[in-house]
Amino acid sequence: MNTKYELIMYWSEVDNAFIVEVPELPGCMADGNTQIEALENVQIIIDQWIETALELGREVPIPKGKLTLA
Repeated sequence: MNTKYELIMYWSEVDNAFIVEVPELPGCMADGNTQIEALENVQIIIDQWIETALELGREVPIPKGKLTLA
């Protein structure tokens, strides 16, 4: 499970669900009826996104991260 990518979560009235997008992984997003469900679903999708990219020989972005330790 890869949890180091930036996640953006919001409520979608159209979908009647929480949406989580992963900006660093184009097209990578998931939804859920609750915030927890959406986060659990997006972790699965991140892993699948990375697995597919590797199978296709595509580059997997390194998480940018906002915090650095000295």
